[in-house]
Amino acid sequence: MSFSDRRVVVTGLGALTPIGKTVPEFWAAMMAGQSGAAPITHFDASDYPTTFACEIKDFDPTETLDRKEARRLDPFAQFAIVAADEALADAGLDTAGFSEEDKARTGVIMGSGIGGMKLFQDQVVEYAAHGPRRLSPFFVPMMIIDMAPGLISMRHGLHGPNYATVSACATSNNAIGDAWMVIKAGLADTMIAGGTDASITEVGLGGFGNMKALSTRNDSPETASRPFDAGRDGFVMGEGAGALVLEDYDHARARGARIYAEVTGVGMSADAHHISAPHPEGLGARLAMKQALQTAGLQPEDVDYLNMHGTSTPLGDVAETKAIKAVFGEHAYDMNLSSTKSMTGHLLGAAGAVEAVASVLAITEGRIPPTINFETPDPACDLNYTFNEPQDREVTVALSNAFGFGGHNTCVVFKKVEDEA
Repeated sequence: MSFSDRRVVVTGLGALTPIGKTVPEFWAAMMAGQSGAAPITHFDASDYPTTFACEIKDFDPTETLDRKEARRLDPFAQFAIVAADEALADAGLDTAGFSEEDKARTGVIMGSGIGGMKLFQDQVVEYAAHGPRRLSPFFVPMMIIDMAPGLISMRHGLHGPNYATVSACATSNNAIGDAWMVIKAGLADTMIAGGTDASITEVGLGGFGNMKALSTRNDSPETASRPFDAGRDGFVMGEGAGALVLEDYDHARARGARIYAEVTGVGMSADAHHISAPHPEGLGARLAMKQALQTAGLQPEDVDYLNMHGTSTPLGDVAETKAIKAVFGEHAYDMNLSSTKSMTGHLLGAAGAVEAVASVLAITEGRIPPTINFETPDPACDLNYTFNEPQDREVTVALSNAFGFGGHNTCVVFKKVEDEA
């Protein structure tokens, strides 16, 4: 079977987010237009220009992990394991009963934009106070980004392709795209793909804040993430993880799996422009979306919904809007668009995976998640961003964009499986 003959479908979803710790909770909160933003509780942020973020509420890693293991792991790794567990269970895959062939044909690609930031920060503080002998022997192995997929493979005994992607906030889409290619190349039948990040720490907040990237709407955190609104002033930090089980179509049908949607195309590009600012005309974003449509064998007018990167930054929202107009022409005004970051905040390396979950559910549920907090129109952002309320719409094709510092651009195409009973 050639590369192009294998079809790749989504059979499992997992999400750990600031507005829901499971996929059903996450979807219900989006449909209700809930914001996950609130004053920071992880540490005292009173001296920072921004004092709020989208934290995961009431997260207890010992509900999933052994207490000793949880204590050793950075939150980014804890999040990844929880999301992957949910996705596997949702796919009806009991890895405890896997044959050796099943284990060899199942892999994990789980990325992170930053990795173990809290662990790194805490160990530097320990070193400064007490010297090198007090550094934990688990410091290096538990900080590095590839530990997220590594730990998932160890937990479930999976021997298939296993590695991490790192492309800042495009990370998750790169993981999904890589998993798609791995299955199409015949290197695996099933892949867990997604992303995770846990960067709401003292240095994380300080670093992004000093870049002037964050909203400072401290008097109203819940309305601070307002993509495409004229009053937007920066993104809101979030944390969490998302995971999708991708599977060869024939493999999924043979075991009677429920199929959510098909992954039919991916696009990847670089702005080659600036370390943090997007290309002002969205040239890299255009290329990624065009590639995604080409690999999917689709025309622009085939697309019903596009989950935008939409970070609520003055430059980014305009650049992405320009890119969409350039790719879709007049059809750009006929599609539904939205930024679910208006509710979750920006989950950095986990953003693409969580937004892929939202895109897949838009197909299966026939509802478009809203972009909340819209008040004042911006003439440069004049498309249908599904402001403030979800919208019922049949979705056959959905695209999901994710862009990252360094000029990384990614786009994934999801399509309804028409021949699925």
